[in-house]
Amino acid sequence: MMRPPTSFPAAMPRQAAPLRVLAACLLVLGLGAEDWPHARGPLTNGHVPEAEAVPTSLPSEATVVWKVKIGDGFASPIEADGVVYYLDCQADQDVIHAVTAASGKQLWQESVFSSHKDGFGEGPRCAPVADGKLLFVQTSKGEFHCLATATGKLLWRFNFVDDFGGIYIGEKGDAKGGSRHGFNGSPVIDGDLIYVEVGSPKGAGVVCFRKATGAPVWKSQNDMAGYGPPLIATICGIKQLVCFTVDGVIGLRATDGTLLWRVPLTTTFGRHVIQPIVDGDLVVVASHQFGMVGTRIVKQGVGLVAQPAWTKKELGINFSSPVAVGGHLYGLGLNKNVMCVDLASGQVAWDQGGCISSSGDKAFAGFIVMGANILMLNDSGELILFAADASRFNQVGRLQVCGSNWCSPAYANGRLYLRDRKELRCIELLH
Repeated sequence: MMRPPTSFPAAMPRQAAPLRVLAACLLVLGLGAEDWPHARGPLTNGHVPEAEAVPTSLPSEATVVWKVKIGDGFASPIEADGVVYYLDCQADQDVIHAVTAASGKQLWQESVFSSHKDGFGEGPRCAPVADGKLLFVQTSKGEFHCLATATGKLLWRFNFVDDFGGIYIGEKGDAKGGSRHGFNGSPVIDGDLIYVEVGSPKGAGVVCFRKATGAPVWKSQNDMAGYGPPLIATICGIKQLVCFTVDGVIGLRATDGTLLWRVPLTTTFGRHVIQPIVDGDLVVVASHQFGMVGTRIVKQGVGLVAQPAWTKKELGINFSSPVAVGGHLYGLGLNKNVMCVDLASGQVAWDQGGCISSSGDKAFAGFIVMGANILMLNDSGELILFAADASRFNQVGRLQVCGSNWCSPAYANGRLYLRDRKELRCIELLH
């Protein structure tokens, strides 16, 4: 089991880590409106807050404010309080860096743990998460660190495998989900708590901790970890954590981890990568094998039940988390096309090619909702701005900004922070 918080110092040698609703959410999360402290933004759903200024077009040429050379890895950068945090691989170690958002000047760096390596490459794949004075770093091998944002000092840590019985095998045999390609779904913070997919079949599939101390609040389920981040949502009046695990999609009561509902979904290697989409009482997930599945969560007596809404096998998503706007989902399908799907019915509103040049099995794009538009960073390093319009695909702008990547960018204060396999870049989008 995990060592209690009072014992963490003994582990130190391992260190070598609508507007009213929006305002309430930011207050609960303790975030500034112009930060991007999670891979999916301050609201952890891929949306720029409504109050923040966003570009309505793209320039003809990229304005690179600064760039720094970095090591390998796929972990997305984040920005909080004027600092950009990113992970890379240095000498077979996952290393966390803090640089100034203004200039890219390094403030500190800390080695975290040995790097995961497989057929896709080497290095970290899970974006860090920042919250005020605390920074949370999760490696693919299940090492989890809480660091001081100002200095990188280790405050507390645990290991999924050693402390909870999580499973990490690597790219071998029939290993599934996080045990195969690493624990890559960023944790999510809500108030004083942080929720982590630990992936232990010993009753700790998901664990909730006090973010300040690392004290466990609850453990729940035997699910192996998927690759996508969980999501805090209120469905049928109950605040819950929605997770897309190797075993399916589940809803856990946020306060105590009680299982509220479950939809069993399995695939050959547990490649469940996207963050769940929640739209009212509808939960949507997708994979490359079973397609896209919509589930209605409804009250039944004193509990909740999951009822099938629709299944569209042809609408599979490989590993790009989509976004939802105005009752429609926008994402990247297996045919390499950007698609718009009506959430109520699962029907395709439109399907647009020409946005991805890589092969279908490796196609990736990061999506950010920016007011009336959606910004997409494709795996060739192009930004594509298009209207969040369910009637048609309307491209507003297109701009080359970096090299090939599998990375979601971070947006804060009119600037975009992104990485490819060689550099971290800051791009000015508002002048």
